[in-house]
Amino acid sequence: MTEPKAPFTPTEDSRELLSWIWRGYLKKHSGLMSVAVMFMLIEGSMLGALSYLMQPMFDQVFVEGDSAMLVWVGALVVGIFIVRATSSVIQKLILTQVALKTSAALRMDLLDRIMLQDGAFHQSHPPGYLIQRVQGDVGAVGNVWRAIITGAGRDFLGLIVLLGVAISVDPIWAMLALIGIPVLVLPAAMAQRYVRKQARKSRDLGAGLSTRLDEVFHGIVQVKLNALEAYQARQYRGLTNRFIRTETRTAFGGAAIPAMIDMISGVGFMAVILYGGSEIISGDKTIGQFMTFFTAMGFAFDPMRRLGAISGLWQAAAASIERVKELMDTPLALTSPPNAKPAPAGVPEIRLENVELSYGEAPVLRGVSLTAKPGETTALVGASGAGKSTVFNVLTRLIDPQSGTVYVGDTPTTEMDLEALRSLYSVVTQEALLFDESLRENILLGRTDVSDERLKEVLDAAHVTDFVEKLPDGLETHVGPRGSALSGGQRQRVVIARALLRDTPVLLLDEATSALDAQSEKVVQDALDRLSAGRTTLVIAHRLSTIRSADQIIVMDRGEVMDTGTHQELLDRGGIYADLYRLQFKDGKTIIDAPLSDVLGDRDENNASKGLFMRLRSRLFG
Repeated sequence: MTEPKAPFTPTEDSRELLSWIWRGYLKKHSGLMSVAVMFMLIEGSMLGALSYLMQPMFDQVFVEGDSAMLVWVGALVVGIFIVRATSSVIQKLILTQVALKTSAALRMDLLDRIMLQDGAFHQSHPPGYLIQRVQGDVGAVGNVWRAIITGAGRDFLGLIVLLGVAISVDPIWAMLALIGIPVLVLPAAMAQRYVRKQARKSRDLGAGLSTRLDEVFHGIVQVKLNALEAYQARQYRGLTNRFIRTETRTAFGGAAIPAMIDMISGVGFMAVILYGGSEIISGDKTIGQFMTFFTAMGFAFDPMRRLGAISGLWQAAAASIERVKELMDTPLALTSPPNAKPAPAGVPEIRLENVELSYGEAPVLRGVSLTAKPGETTALVGASGAGKSTVFNVLTRLIDPQSGTVYVGDTPTTEMDLEALRSLYSVVTQEALLFDESLRENILLGRTDVSDERLKEVLDAAHVTDFVEKLPDGLETHVGPRGSALSGGQRQRVVIARALLRDTPVLLLDEATSALDAQSEKVVQDALDRLSAGRTTLVIAHRLSTIRSADQIIVMDRGEVMDTGTHQELLDRGGIYADLYRLQFKDGKTIIDAPLSDVLGDRDENNASKGLFMRLRSRLFG
């Protein structure tokens, strides 16, 4: 399992992150947020009004015994709580809607951005890591947004009102109550940095857990066959224990800030009791004034604690926002050029001229030049690592070569609109990708312009009709995750039907029948023959029996084109292809029906005969 690594130090300060969120996602909801802020102000001010009522309630009702005032004070208290409850419900509903909408927008934007990245990006970012970013981080950000916007707005406004009431009673008392606040500045800053650091670690470990689950569930057959259940459980348990420790440390840092506020509050209240109590005893202040002040400050310390907790929540959210923003800011390696040229009309010629490509220091294509003529079938053969699949990748611009040019028609692929370029290709690979949807949707892929007659024609041509009637719900049958409810041959036929419906001028076949049994291969091969008719077809060959009739066969080895010709021409010339053919066939009969990667994988270019002989002897005699 590989996972992108990143330092655990903040890359941007809070103001930059807040600015990015505001400009990109929250600003469009500023009208609704203004309404919510108005109701926050109402809700926050109600506590101030309640504390202000303490003075007449104690001085005029309890001390002087004014029974008429008792009714008025009681009615006002009820009214205060009704207004506070109503405004609280309204602002929470509004802000929850804003938080959900902004989270959904961020999640969709992030998914769009990730899907536009090139193959190298997806090789270095495992699916589990990206799932954690899209689901986990954005979800965490959305939850914290709601808490921060709701809590910070309400509590901050309420705190201002309550402090105003306390100061109006006695500024000296207020100063004494808050005397310890400056002491909190440095410890609070340290706690925030600690929370952010641990939250970043937690997010990375969460990505690791998602990646591990993704690998286990997608490879569950191999896990079972190799008795890896205990091993995978240990690996996941180890990651989980590290995640728990990190989350606990994050919670500790987040709880430390309100805890420090509690301790400072106790010191402040003690100072007020000592100083204010002497003034009440001497008659300089009334009990009602003290109760108003005490109630206001009691209410004030509660939002102060919540604001302290929110600062910890924000640091955790900032770690997630940084991760999301890093992905959003990752530049796109492959894009359509300015003034992009349209796709060529008709069935085009495909041409590579001196194409060089390396992954890091490892060369993959070494000056590859080849031509696939329109309307013909061109086959690529060679050992694993020869560069066959990489040719397909540069054709479709999943990756661009470092040098050389790839032409479709007379237009270099780098000068074409990317979407227009890929609209030229239909691709059928060994791993038939199906989605956990109905069979019909897996063929249509969202298209609504396909008539029932056209769909039936495609199903018949791809031999999907042969099995679809046996499915419990016909075309509406769900195929399961990755098409697991269908056999390998059935999945391949569905993909061929999809390609027939796509009806593009260029067909790319990447070992499309290599994983099938002989009966399924015959059916699928017949469907592929129909599909390739009249198209420029490139085939990555797995079994030579499938490409003997190709118009051109290109033999590749270690990223180079070693030979080109028809099946008979290559046999007559000898070399790699002829050796391979003699190894697989004898007197027209198959004696070894093995992948080329198995047959050629150990071939020593300086001792080819010995390598092939040893492989043949091993397969025939054990």
